[in-house]
Amino acid sequence: MSSKLPAEGPAAEQVDSFAAVLAAVRGGRLRTRPDLARHLGLGRNVVSQRVTQLIDSGLLDEGSLAPSTGGRPSRELRFRAEAGCLLVAELGATELQAGLSDLDGVLLAQRTEACDVAGGPEATLARLEQIFNELLATRLVAAPVWGVGVGLPGPVEFSKGRPIAPPIMPGWDDYPVRDRLSATYQAPAWVDNDVNVMALGELRTGIGRNELELLYVKVGTGIGAGLISAGRLHRGAQGAAGDIGHVSVLDDDSVLCRCGNTGCLEALAGGYALSRDGLAAARSGRSPALAAVLEATGTITARDVTAAASAGDPASLALLTRSGRLVGRVLATLVNFYNPSLIVLGGQVSSGGDIFLGELRRTVYGRSTALSARDLRIKTSPLGDRAGLLGAAFLAADQLFSPECLVHWISAGSPAGRPDLSGGGVAA
Repeated sequence: MSSKLPAEGPAAEQVDSFAAVLAAVRGGRLRTRPDLARHLGLGRNVVSQRVTQLIDSGLLDEGSLAPSTGGRPSRELRFRAEAGCLLVAELGATELQAGLSDLDGVLLAQRTEACDVAGGPEATLARLEQIFNELLATRLVAAPVWGVGVGLPGPVEFSKGRPIAPPIMPGWDDYPVRDRLSATYQAPAWVDNDVNVMALGELRTGIGRNELELLYVKVGTGIGAGLISAGRLHRGAQGAAGDIGHVSVLDDDSVLCRCGNTGCLEALAGGYALSRDGLAAARSGRSPALAAVLEATGTITARDVTAAASAGDPASLALLTRSGRLVGRVLATLVNFYNPSLIVLGGQVSSGGDIFLGELRRTVYGRSTALSARDLRIKTSPLGDRAGLLGAAFLAADQLFSPECLVHWISAGSPAGRPDLSGGGVAA
């Protein structure tokens, strides 16, 4: 029986079985045809057809014989991660990270440099594309680009791949980021909020592996959260879930947030707030340590406040403790509402030492209900800055090998090389 499906297009069950077989081999769970048939509940003929299609499509190949379990030995199947490559990036408020990965999310090369996202999309994306092109030029084997994954530091309408009214990204509102990158590299592109891609990175390769209910919280220049529910990223109806930086924590009109509201968590506890309040402490003389930094460098950063607090500066200690307490209050509300098993903290503020983390933990455990906090763990990210790039790779790969995209391989029969996914990004 031919491995090709009818010209009028594959049925839903055929696409689902195609995706199930690929996911099982790609994830390393099942390696042989008998294992696939046994564990996926598919007939042997169906498994044989799907495997043949996947081999014809360039996604799988066969390797050595698997150890015999008493019957005829089968050849092990392998996902061809090297068949293509992914361009991945994570843009922060002040930093740009770009990388090149294989189809399994393994980073092959990466680059980090300072970048002011407030400079607008044209300049920022032009520089990103320049870095992408330089990374592609370093490839030892010129595998084609199969997809692009990008995280942005603001709300993103995921189905369109466009930022929507991002507070710290002037000029980016409704900019067609996905469409631009897809056209530039003639490959499907996916764009998401940066904290969502960081959450994916932790879920797949960090301390969040095997967790079903996880909350990733980035406390950097801004503050945001990525929610993993039942092992899947939860984006909400429009892709705006997790924007905790703009939760009101104080009824105080004196502190204006960059979103236009007052009393927001980000405006009082984020890295921008620490820099602002640290500068005020230096100028007023309340912090001799920060005053010395200001005189030497002309500015105060969140890292300066963290370093001064670690050295015992009372004013900096008070600022960092207040930040941890305010973030902890919001997280306690989320713990009571969402009941995660693990909170992973990332970003320059949360990685700044035990002062912030200690106050945050005390607040979360003290304000959460006994049952919701009983088995809760709160840890800092072991991936650090790599979480975003890794997550962007998994974002692209997971979408690329979803049933919605795999139907293009099936319909084509046995295309070699990159699939033709006309129209750019495919909405989830």
